[in-house]
Amino acid sequence: MISPHLNEQEALFRSGIVTIMGRPNVGKSSLINSLLDYKVTIVSPKPQTTRDNIICILNRPNLQIIFKDTPGVHVPKHKLGEHLVNTARKAMEDTDLLLYLVEATDREILPEDKGILQMINSVGTPFILVVNKIDKVSRWSGVELDRIAELYTMKRKPLGKIPVSVLKRQNLDILVDIISSNLPTGFPLYPEDIIIDRSERFLASEIIREKIFLLTHMEIPHSTAVIVEEYKSPDEYTDRKDLYIRATIYVERDSQKGIIIGTNGEKLKNIGTYARKDLEKLSGFRVFLDLWVKVRKSWRRSEKEVKRMMGNN
Repeated sequence: MISPHLNEQEALFRSGIVTIMGRPNVGKSSLINSLLDYKVTIVSPKPQTTRDNIICILNRPNLQIIFKDTPGVHVPKHKLGEHLVNTARKAMEDTDLLLYLVEATDREILPEDKGILQMINSVGTPFILVVNKIDKVSRWSGVELDRIAELYTMKRKPLGKIPVSVLKRQNLDILVDIISSNLPTGFPLYPEDIIIDRSERFLASEIIREKIFLLTHMEIPHSTAVIVEEYKSPDEYTDRKDLYIRATIYVERDSQKGIIIGTNGEKLKNIGTYARKDLEKLSGFRVFLDLWVKVRKSWRRSEKEVKRMMGNN
């Protein structure tokens, strides 16, 4: 039945907010990048890369899906960890649908997933179970899908269950169709030319942070934060021919500063080189990237410092 407030053409349009939940490294950000066919969120093989709720918009004919990419839910060890989990929990509010990502190779429920299921049960929002990385299972079948679904069914059953491989782009169009059929009819919530709700400064800081995750190891990437101090684009500064970005990489200890800089500045130079390539591709301008490294002792354990680091771009 068509609502009296919508004409027939408008009633065919579906739009809604879809929050993606999952423990660290199950492929949430990669899924969004694949669905949008555009790199809007950073990824790395290391867990807890995403630190904020990032809204990304998928536009199709008669369809707009507003995805919320969330930090991986984990057992927090410091104020930053608490901030990430609370950020993910907050993303579940005011959403039309949840996508709960798990892995095809899962054999037991981890503590992180128990926490996610408790969140899902507490809000009552309908959810779809998305089983990622089926390419890692040699003989994937409906029996395997049922086994995973049974493993992750506690108080509430999902609206549906779908196996996908983000890496191989398997079943992604089917996933979009399932999401669409469970969204309300209405109007687009964002203009069609917007695919992410964040500023260019934010994207620049995320790209730099991604390169730190890719080029450093152990605790180093998790101990860093990036704040863009200056962002001067030829779009705004018409006398400029290049995009000037000055950013500060914060670490917790002097030894970490030395590792980020590297011998004769080689590590910092590599971070800048890789980041600049992505920034030039994103902006369309030649980029001059000015990177600095500073120590902010134990910033992850300070609620005040976490808020400052997370809210400055």
